[in-house]
Amino acid sequence: MKLEHFALWTKQLETMKDFYVTYFDARSNDKYTNHQKKFESYFLTFTEGARLELMTKDGLVDHPKMEALNTIDHPLMVGYVHLAISVGSKEQVDALTTRLRADGHTIYGEPRITGDGYYESSVLDPDGNIIEITI
Repeated sequence: MKLEHFALWTKQLETMKDFYVTYFDARSNDKYTNHQKKFESYFLTFTEGARLELMTKDGLVDHPKMEALNTIDHPLMVGYVHLAISVGSKEQVDALTTRLRADGHTIYGEPRITGDGYYESSVLDPDGNIIEITI
């Protein structure tokens, strides 16, 4: 079995699509629109075949930003934590982190070796979702 795709709701469909296409080399299909349901979506396909579905619809409710949740006053919640994307090497992790920072994106975790041996950094996407950048 393989994980076929992961889906995220967003209020900024085009901005989110552009983020993943620009920084993570995703390929986008043509936008799907269902006028009756006021629903739109893109499927983004990554180099190795994994897919991310970005969806929008009238009436979406905002969630607290991740940086606000990871504090003593706001304990971690059950559910989605992060999406990890492999870029192939330590140098690529460092270079992409530098590029994202230069372009004004929030770096959530600096490049480092984790306790379980991963080399990674993390960034917030335009909606505030944590994206791990790993080897």
